[in-house]
Amino acid sequence: MERLYEQDPFLTRFDAVVESCVQGKKGFDIILNQTAFYPEGGGQPYDTGTLGSVRVLEVHNRDGRVVHTCDSPLEAGAPVSGEIDWARRFDLMQQHSGEHIVSGMAHAKWGCDNVGFHLGSDVVTIDLNVLLTPGQLQELEKDVNRYLWEDHPIHIAYPSQEELETIDYRSKKELTGQVRIVTFPGADCCACCGTHVRSSGQVGLVKLLSMEKFREGVRIQLVCGGRALGYFAALQAQNAQVSHLLSAKALETGGAVERLVEENNALKARCAAMEDARFALLAEEYREKGDVLLFEDGLSPDSLRRLCDAVLHTCGGRCACFSGSEEDGYKYAIGQLGGQLRELTKELNQTLNGRGGGKPDFVQGSLRASQEQIRAFFNG
Repeated sequence: MERLYEQDPFLTRFDAVVESCVQGKKGFDIILNQTAFYPEGGGQPYDTGTLGSVRVLEVHNRDGRVVHTCDSPLEAGAPVSGEIDWARRFDLMQQHSGEHIVSGMAHAKWGCDNVGFHLGSDVVTIDLNVLLTPGQLQELEKDVNRYLWEDHPIHIAYPSQEELETIDYRSKKELTGQVRIVTFPGADCCACCGTHVRSSGQVGLVKLLSMEKFREGVRIQLVCGGRALGYFAALQAQNAQVSHLLSAKALETGGAVERLVEENNALKARCAAMEDARFALLAEEYREKGDVLLFEDGLSPDSLRRLCDAVLHTCGGRCACFSGSEEDGYKYAIGQLGGQLRELTKELNQTLNGRGGGKPDFVQGSLRASQEQIRAFFNG
């Protein structure tokens, strides 16, 4: 079988002959005498598209042949025209080529080995086995994009075994037989079976989105080319909305949000103080009343906990506090100094469709019931 994508990754249409077609688990598995469809491999997803009037759903390597899983059958021996989903192919080429350049330059700068690569539908993930700093990440992004703008041509070669021994190339595993070497001059040299752009400028842009510690190194998320453009367009739309809501200039939204957070924290503190004053009054109201059942509107789980804690220290019995509604459900906090509430909580949850738990003398949770049902449980 001739693999046309190895000769020209920009080939989008081709003619072929159907060699076989059999029913598979996910559709009809079709083998052609030649194909431009890239099968999943090397971290790169498969191509999709059409063979005549049938859709190509998946493409995989099986026993050295490229198998096209399609939604309908084709007759063995029949000629067929294939067409690649070019938007998908070019996106994958941009991401894969960008990953090569990032990995190769990180290796050259800091001796990082790429020990994991995933080309997802949204982002590309690279695992490096060296810890990098945020400053190094910024440096890497700047140098990678400078390399793109210099528009270096990409070279693909099939060196002999003797030639291969003289080439310093990246590979995650020991290779045998014919090896395909993809070279990004001055950035990377790697054994790879995937499809790539013709020159670094066609990657367009590389944006390193995040970095987190992963095992002994770091995991980097990035987007390239069209995905990077889409990412910045989404960021701009979000920032424009924030800018409008906060009446702040587009490049000053961070400071505006910081001020809003400070104001919100101040309001939360003031509300908490007012709640505590209210809870202290209730605690005095129920002093030495024994078991207490309270319903208070609009309380957060933390506020409910603080109310229950205040009252149980004065009532001399068990305090059960609820906040919510029959439509949305009720949150609860139940406490009793030195009490054993686990059996009560278990019965409450079973009876009133609830869930929750905690310490023997203090529990929290939620349930779905009416106020009348809750009162009947505790007063019955």
